[in-house]
Amino acid sequence: MASSFTESLCKTLVALLAACLVAAIARAEVVTYPAPPEERLSQDYQVWAGGQPVDVYTARVLDPPFAGKQWDFGGPYAFANFDLSGPVSVRIVSKRPVRQTRIRPASAKVALEVVDDHTLLLSLPGPTKISVEPEGKHGPLLLFANPLETAAPAPDDPGVIYFGPGTHQPGAIEVGDNQTLYLAGGSVVKGAVIARGSNIRIRGRGILDGSDYEWRKGPHGVTIGIYGADVTLCGITIRGSSHWTIVPRGSRRVTIRNVKLCNSRVQNDDGINPCNSQDVLITDCFIRSDDDCVALKGLAFEGENSNVERITVENSILWCDRARVFLLGHESRAEWMRGVTLRNLDIIHFAMTPFLLEPGEDMRLADVTIDDVRIHGEGQDELIRLRPVVNQYMHKQTPGLIRNIQFKNVTLEGRPGAYRIQLAGADAEHDVREVAFENVSIRGAPLSADSANLGLGEHVRGVRFGTPQ
Repeated sequence: MASSFTESLCKTLVALLAACLVAAIARAEVVTYPAPPEERLSQDYQVWAGGQPVDVYTARVLDPPFAGKQWDFGGPYAFANFDLSGPVSVRIVSKRPVRQTRIRPASAKVALEVVDDHTLLLSLPGPTKISVEPEGKHGPLLLFANPLETAAPAPDDPGVIYFGPGTHQPGAIEVGDNQTLYLAGGSVVKGAVIARGSNIRIRGRGILDGSDYEWRKGPHGVTIGIYGADVTLCGITIRGSSHWTIVPRGSRRVTIRNVKLCNSRVQNDDGINPCNSQDVLITDCFIRSDDDCVALKGLAFEGENSNVERITVENSILWCDRARVFLLGHESRAEWMRGVTLRNLDIIHFAMTPFLLEPGEDMRLADVTIDDVRIHGEGQDELIRLRPVVNQYMHKQTPGLIRNIQFKNVTLEGRPGAYRIQLAGADAEHDVREVAFENVSIRGAPLSADSANLGLGEHVRGVRFGTPQ
């Protein structure tokens, strides 16, 4: 009798939970933004969120002179944005066969139902960013479900540079002290931005589009250049950068939140490059790029402090088609690069070494924590390299130093591969010291001093393995 009662109670609770979920999905508010009529939308995908149609944009890969080279990025791809307040059902109809669809990252916990050969139903738990991949890297759909936008400015508010729905071609955009640059949902703004000053906001649900510019020929040399303090960049999507994408240089207290980068159109389209800057937070972003997703650099500049310090990248999804996911140390003339935190990240596709720490010019690269990172492997050769170097980018032909690096709770799953981890100093002075690997595993095998893929060269001291306390 007790067993029957317990079973009945469990069934009732399950039914109540299911009913609550259905009710929550029904109540969730969904906001969509129609694309400008001039925009050529995707022919591969149609999307509905909460029953509302969502326009699907396209992004190019490998423009000339890079087309037809040895790389294969899977061809043009699609992306779509909408806002929501809670769980929602998303219907996708694709010309591509969808039976083998994968959702990346797996940590997004998106429920997937294959309805037929060309139809998918997704249950999103709330705001999330995912790559829907019917055929792997070939023509995926990047789906960006944003939180609801709040406190959007009006076009006539003081200090606001406002771009409403539609296509705009301003070219170079200058933003200064106490100003807000606003890209409304449904806007495609063809140009580049320089933010110079303090208390600057760049925000909205629109698209900043660099894809009309040839390689390295955008109006500012970068898509968004930041020179100042207390700058926030939030909510927008950037498509087709012609060179480096977001570059805080000589800046303080910069926040980059919920920004989506749809790149890989050209080389040298680095995602976010904090240069000679301090207190930079990169959070809740999606970066797809040809070149490095995030590169920290100590380029020379005129200022009180040229160090790269207190940089955090968190809660983000990263995809690099050709270069590195994280590059720390190249082109760096600063005395210090330190206080770097990379946490709660998903690397869904990569080519070269995802974690490349190679300081030069006597720079001290120190106090770096890499924690809670999930990596999808496709058989690549190398995973981590810590090595002071001299390379062609350096003014002073001297290696740097590496101190106190922690890898914690890092897991790689996927296909078999070498996934080498290499540590080597340059000489007795420019060495590598105090590196911890705690709860690091590759395809289920914990990393240890005896792991076949671990290479420890000369001038390396204080390497330890274990489980975080």
